[in-house]
Amino acid sequence: MIIGFDFDGTLVDSYSCIEEAFKRALEKRYRWLPGKGLWAKLLTRIELQFERPSLGGHKKTHKPPFFLRTKFFETWFIERAKLSQPIDDAPELLKKLKEEGHTVISFSAEDFIDGMKVKRLKMAGLYDLFDDVIVFGREMTLDEAFQLVREKYGNETFIWVDDKPWRFIGRGDENTEFVWYYFPFTARFVEKNREKLALIPHLHVIRDLWSLFDVIENVRKRKHPE
Repeated sequence: MIIGFDFDGTLVDSYSCIEEAFKRALEKRYRWLPGKGLWAKLLTRIELQFERPSLGGHKKTHKPPFFLRTKFFETWFIERAKLSQPIDDAPELLKKLKEEGHTVISFSAEDFIDGMKVKRLKMAGLYDLFDDVIVFGREMTLDEAFQLVREKYGNETFIWVDDKPWRFIGRGDENTEFVWYYFPFTARFVEKNREKLALIPHLHVIRDLWSLFDVIENVRKRKHPE
């Protein structure tokens, strides 16, 4: 099977550290600025707005506004990467999946800064654990990224793991299994519109990443009953 993982909120907790990363970036870039703690809180509130489902569906490519592509935000992303923590021993999970013969890919959205997602994957020690890295949003849409998976790997079962299930709606095909990893920070958005989950076929919900092996086994039994 092809197993595709989102990054933020799925393999690493990069949300709990957002405010602290802003504090560090402000200290490095604007040491003279008073009230850095208050500025960090304000910037955190602004950043969290970008995580809301209504602010982007990756239906087309986009280039963030210039003020998000500055050295300050580059510094913030790097500090955020330093502070991020793996979820559920994610590196060992990826290794185990590969040992069992699965093709493991990174399937996530680009950050404000070109190439930053790949850089953060490397800083997290995850990049070399993937068989492939596909980043959508800047050069290709999410739909184009999914099509690229099919062009590369054919119609083999694709298990797509993401903490943002709104990305699943209207996408995939008959050989796609959607796995919503219930990450509390992003799950709150889903809880407000839980009825939309009914729009996602072959949806599985897990609360720890290692439960993915149960999903794989259940899919295998459904597709190849004895």
